[in-house]
Amino acid sequence: MTRIACLALTLLLGACGAEVAGTAATVGKLQATQAEQARDAQRKIQADLGAALEAGKARTDAAAGQ
Repeated sequence: MTRIACLALTLLLGACGAEVAGTAATVGKLQATQAEQARDAQRKIQADLGAALEAGKARTDAAAGQ
């Protein structure tokens, strides 16, 4: 009887460990996706800022030429 109880406990703890590992993998993948989205957003903001700076420079140059 003790062997069966030990085996059952081992199986339960093993299943719990597998669930934790699966959850950690899922969270890791989600965080990687979020990091990639943040990098994409940063690139877009930098491009928009660069375009805005160029437009401002063009307006300044046009005003200085008048």
